[in-house]
Amino acid sequence: MDAKIDPITFAVIKNGLDAIVDEMAYDVMRTARSEIVKDVMDFSAAICEMSGNMIAQAKTVALHLGAVPEAMGVVLEHYGDDLAPGDAVVLNDPYQGGMHLPDIFMFMPVFHGPDLQGFTVVICHHTDVGGRVAGSNASDSTEIYQEGLRIPALKLFEKGEINSTLVKMIDLNVRLPDRVIGDLKAQFAACQTGAREMGKLFDRYGAETAQAYFTELLDYAERMTREEIREWPDGTYEFTDYIDDDGFIDTPLPIAIAITVHGDSVTVNYEGTAPQVPAALNSTKSYTNSCTYLSIRCVLKGDVPNNAGVFRAIDVKAPDASIVNPKLPAAVAARALTGYRIVDAMFGALAQIVPDRVPAAGEGGNTVVCLGGYREDGSPFIIVDMICGAWGGRPDKDGIEAITNPSQNLSNTPVETMESQHPVRVEEYALVPDSCGAGEYRGGLGVARSYRLLADEASLQLRADRMKIRPYGLAGGNEAGPAVNEITTSDGNYVSLPSKINRKMDRGELVRHVQPGGGGFGDPFMRDPQRVARDVWNTKISAGYAREHHRVVVDPDTGELDEAATAVLRGEG
Repeated sequence: MDAKIDPITFAVIKNGLDAIVDEMAYDVMRTARSEIVKDVMDFSAAICEMSGNMIAQAKTVALHLGAVPEAMGVVLEHYGDDLAPGDAVVLNDPYQGGMHLPDIFMFMPVFHGPDLQGFTVVICHHTDVGGRVAGSNASDSTEIYQEGLRIPALKLFEKGEINSTLVKMIDLNVRLPDRVIGDLKAQFAACQTGAREMGKLFDRYGAETAQAYFTELLDYAERMTREEIREWPDGTYEFTDYIDDDGFIDTPLPIAIAITVHGDSVTVNYEGTAPQVPAALNSTKSYTNSCTYLSIRCVLKGDVPNNAGVFRAIDVKAPDASIVNPKLPAAVAARALTGYRIVDAMFGALAQIVPDRVPAAGEGGNTVVCLGGYREDGSPFIIVDMICGAWGGRPDKDGIEAITNPSQNLSNTPVETMESQHPVRVEEYALVPDSCGAGEYRGGLGVARSYRLLADEASLQLRADRMKIRPYGLAGGNEAGPAVNEITTSDGNYVSLPSKINRKMDRGELVRHVQPGGGGFGDPFMRDPQRVARDVWNTKISAGYAREHHRVVVDPDTGELDEAATAVLRGEG
């Protein structure tokens, strides 16, 4: 640390920035219009210093935030000095700094006196941005032009005044303009909050002093990251995980990872990963970068600041025209699925480097269930439900169920909220017994959720995975149970659905999704029989599962452990 940097002031400014971004996040939750933002919490907030480097991020969707540097670079390149107090620049174009069209970035410049001192940033997943399918996130789109309204870096607000031309353009191209414009205004309000609080910080310390501490904060995060990486054994560590298919061709798509540790930095190479696909699963390079940074950040110590200094020790190489670095006009709306698999593959490689810090694979990322249509009065409705599932078993603990994927900070939509605002009835929301991967520490259970349509008809999009390539176990742990999609039609027929589908639903039909569980960690035969019996008593696993996977005998009616029979079965008696 620079001798001119006072450690107490450094800590105060660091924690002050963290408080500001969290206050921005709370503002979004309080003022947003759509469930996808205020209930599911698919949004993020951050602060950048005057050069555009991210210096703080809220406890929001981590996978968004590693993409901020590229989007910030586009804003700075496009506008340069043409920024003023009260401006707010938006963009969503995946080929100009964005990730996918529903995620709209907003950047607000922060001034102190006449000088630009930084930016506040809010990213929200919007319910709809137009395109061929309600919700704008269909996995079967084949080019970006089908997916909705592409917004380059443009000022939505200029010196505090809203750009009525851009608003009209958005209004005419989305299915739920009140919600979309309302959420954009929530972003603006949160950015204003951040700018106001940043102004107080500059008033207290002076802009020059504050900038010096921002620089030190970035350098400090870099130093801490490099110090940890320096303790890792040098070498190249490889892992390949798979997406089941692209929804068109029944062929697994490899996500190949090679992490090379050299001294105090790492290079992550995606050579061998699948080429870009005609489906909308392609992950932009900015999003691939974000997934990579996040995965490495997850295995670092908790006291490393969450800022762009961490990124400096990580070099990402992704082949051109691949599913992790596509070229125009590749569709990208469902890119999150590929991002989740990137994280799974990264964890598989990192488990070889720091095995005591990495859990087995979780559910493989949230499942998106999207229902869109019209009510009897002609008004449109769109449900974008992201089902959060299970963590894999950890090196010293079981996995967790009904929890957000480690790469996100999302929440399942409350059933009451969904049913009160949309013509749908949720008839099942439950944990699925025996869906966990067995291990000394078992994975979390998968989640089942079903939806009965109460409108005349609707479009149904399902974006799921892990039906064929199940979540992996580690250290001898078993794979978890697979995903399931099914529908009961209006005439009572049961139909099994593929993992990725876009189809019509009629009134009274019931669609059900079962998420995978989490993989197991460690030898299942090493699991404490009392813990196995407790899981049977809690109906998390069956007595048959306990016998097959753990060699433990439990009375299925009482949940009582039969110690003598267990000892015989385990070869101990």
